[in-house]
Amino acid sequence: MPLSRRGRGSRLAGSRAATSNLPRATALSPKSAGRGALSISHAQLLTRRRHSSEQVPPESEPRADFRSGKWLQEPATGDARDSRQALRARMSSKHRICSQEEVVIPCAYDSDSESVDLELSNLETIKKGSSSIELTDLDIPDIPGLHCEPLSHSPRHLTQQDPLSEAIVEKLIQSIQKVFNGELKGELEKLKFLGDLSSLSQALPYDETAKSFIHSHIADIVHTLNVLVQEERPHSLSSSVRQEVFVTIADLSYQDVHLLLGSEDRAELFSLTIKSIITLPSVRTLTQIQEIMPNGTCNTECLYRQTFQAFSEMLQSLVVKDPHLENLDTIIKHLDPWLQSVKDHERERATASMAQILKCLSKHLNLKLPLRFQRLGHLVALMALLCGDPQEKVAEEAAEGIHSLLHITLRLKYITHDKKDQQNLKRALTKCREFLELHSSAAKCFYNCPFRIAQVFEGFLDSNELCQFIMTTFDTLKNLKHPCIQRSAGELLLTLAKNTESQFEKVPEIMGVICAQLSIISQPRVRQQIINTVSLFISRPKYTDIVLSFLLCHPVPYNRHLAEVWRMLAVELPSTTWILWRLLRKLQKCHNEPAQEKMAYVAVAATDALYEVFLGNRLRAATFRLFPQLLMTLLIQIHHSIGLTMSDVDIPSGLYTEQEVPSEVTPLCFAMQATKTLLLRTCCLQEFNIMEKNKGWALLGGKDGHLQGVFLLANALLERNRLLAQKVMYLLVPLLNRGNDKHKLTSAGFFVELLRSPVAKRLPSIYSVARFKDWLQDGNHLFRILGLRGLYNLVGHQEMREDIKSLLPYIVDSLRETDEKIVLSAIQILLQLVRTMDFTTLAAMTRTLFSLFGDVRSDVHHFSVTLFGAAIKSVKNPDKKSIENQVLDSLVPLLLYSQDENDAVAEESRRVLTICAQFLKWKLPQEVYSKDPWHIKPTEAGTICRFFVLQGEN
Repeated sequence: MPLSRRGRGSRLAGSRAATSNLPRATALSPKSAGRGALSISHAQLLTRRRHSSEQVPPESEPRADFRSGKWLQEPATGDARDSRQALRARMSSKHRICSQEEVVIPCAYDSDSESVDLELSNLETIKKGSSSIELTDLDIPDIPGLHCEPLSHSPRHLTQQDPLSEAIVEKLIQSIQKVFNGELKGELEKLKFLGDLSSLSQALPYDETAKSFIHSHIADIVHTLNVLVQEERPHSLSSSVRQEVFVTIADLSYQDVHLLLGSEDRAELFSLTIKSIITLPSVRTLTQIQEIMPNGTCNTECLYRQTFQAFSEMLQSLVVKDPHLENLDTIIKHLDPWLQSVKDHERERATASMAQILKCLSKHLNLKLPLRFQRLGHLVALMALLCGDPQEKVAEEAAEGIHSLLHITLRLKYITHDKKDQQNLKRALTKCREFLELHSSAAKCFYNCPFRIAQVFEGFLDSNELCQFIMTTFDTLKNLKHPCIQRSAGELLLTLAKNTESQFEKVPEIMGVICAQLSIISQPRVRQQIINTVSLFISRPKYTDIVLSFLLCHPVPYNRHLAEVWRMLAVELPSTTWILWRLLRKLQKCHNEPAQEKMAYVAVAATDALYEVFLGNRLRAATFRLFPQLLMTLLIQIHHSIGLTMSDVDIPSGLYTEQEVPSEVTPLCFAMQATKTLLLRTCCLQEFNIMEKNKGWALLGGKDGHLQGVFLLANALLERNRLLAQKVMYLLVPLLNRGNDKHKLTSAGFFVELLRSPVAKRLPSIYSVARFKDWLQDGNHLFRILGLRGLYNLVGHQEMREDIKSLLPYIVDSLRETDEKIVLSAIQILLQLVRTMDFTTLAAMTRTLFSLFGDVRSDVHHFSVTLFGAAIKSVKNPDKKSIENQVLDSLVPLLLYSQDENDAVAEESRRVLTICAQFLKWKLPQEVYSKDPWHIKPTEAGTICRFFVLQGEN
């Protein structure tokens, strides 16, 4: 009778398993059992196996424990005549689960002579060409509970297998080919097909026919397995077809035939196999279903354990011969959604699977450069978060997994580290060793302590992996079902950011995730941890501008989540001024640019950000320190914003895709509210009230009254807080010639009002008088007004008058201006200086003033007469004869204007007429001073006329 397909190897495999001392065992692949010819029908064998499994009562089975591996213990002995039963000895017979013999972790032999052995004993030779490198394997700490095991020592390789005869191979091929040409009906046919495929995989190393058949029918095999998995009931477990599919895939994987890696259809099969086991109801539910609808053929809990073990072995078969770790990357990609599942039993299964994969890999590291493991940071973050999972089993499994992952990472980093980074790696290894020395069990120290994982791994993750870690951690914040996971994520982020902030390169991407996730984080503590992470980045000079630029690229007004970020920034005192200054510079740069058709969006966003920062008052010390700069920048922004709407702002494309800009929102309202809040937060309450009472805010935001509003605020500040006003004045000295016209005008307006301060006389004339000379000649009439206003304020300081007298020709020329404000300002200055003028300037001024008699602008008329009178009084005796004719020419106009309908002009004309009479040593008749109109009292008019005729004859 031909040999059973697996009979010969089963006993040997069992004996090897019994002596294995691996601490965490997984099932031995069917590939290791000997295979022979089929002498008994599959139907008979499977039926016999089923009946044998019914003999075991459920209560005799041990409780599942994914961490200890005890639930995997089962005997290796079996009936050699029953090939199928021998093949599944460790999985199919329920009465063997309770045995005390342990099954070993499968491991394929290593036939690759170019592979890199990363065992501790061989680390020194890996880089034998780099004799100058001081870092050795002695620097890598041993992790308790983990030791590398050469692949050649695996029991799988010690199991001798007799080759299948050509006849058996041919028979297996024909049997499998029939399935490709037809269809499978019933469980027994499915199991027979899977058994034949597993048996044929045994012949691949030495039989070219089998090899050619398998490789030419990969697509057919994948399709058939796909159909088999899809036909299994998704919400119950009543057959071993799933289990056999997993075993078959594993058998082929060990022969380097990967049915789950590569093409799209293989990836689809991979996803399907994972989903078919992970999404099964919990064991408790499966047991309850069996109690309600017993099928009388198997123990559901026992079958589930065997199926899950076969699934785990299938995954491990992909990594034991994965020299570049590409397969591990693929596995992580497929398991990722299940590791983050909201269902506890799904998350537990995925975590247990990943833990077993990592442990298997850590024991049999056998790698080749280049390594292509692209998801280390992602995996560390996932496992770290799972260490804080509310489900105890999940947390313990994750702790075991991260324990193994640390072992893997240490060796990966050793082999891939750059010579330049040797010292960094050495420091990280030292830190890791010190940490491990504090804890007797690395796995236990990770349990429910995700932040410790960040502390240990941060030194080994490069910038890209750190970014993966951050991104993954933020992504898990969407898990609203488990608040403790959110808390773990917050702790992880803060710990990692504090220790490794200098290594991050993708800060904008990280900030994008933060802004996207804030809206779904409800726990105040976690929200503050996230904001603290932002604060940590923004407080580092390397990232300040990057973070600010990202935060400013959001719609204004900011939503409540972003507003909270601005308001709740928590940074150390030395960094507060830096952050506020950089935010302020974003706004100032917009003012320094030439006037554009539209306002830059960053100017509006930065203004709103300043408002939120002031409102939060977390940067209070910096706000006081930068008050002069903040106040002037916001006043300049107000000037730029007058009359604009959001349609006049250069809004980035797509920024308001989800919402329209509110009609009531304007750039001016942002600037106004920021300025008001600044005054209130810096204790300028009296200045604020002065602005309120005098309608200063309306003036400030008006097109024609802006400078008046600036004057009012400057005077209020000077009156109520002289020290602060002086700081602003000193700040403005270098700013007066910077920026565009609106920038200069607002700065100049504030500056000239502050010159009333006694400190102004200390300013070198180059910063005041010389500057005003330029302004008096400026083409913009507003600068000429400000120049004259500044000179008027400086005239109040006696020490400054000599310097100002050099500008008298320019001031006198201002009397010819058409702008009333300029003329009046010039008159006010000249009234202060008239007593000190030389005769030439005085004569020129009186001639100009004479031309203003009768000006339709009543104030100009009034004050020109006043200045004329002051000028006449100032003429010294030697010069009186020279100016006498001008005085005589002014008598009649003054006499006529004494009857002006404007009482002020009439009164001033009479007063100056008296001055002129005194200059000429005349005594005017009393009728000149009469306020009655001459046409009412013609006799008085006649008396006045006779007086002047008589004086003219003399």
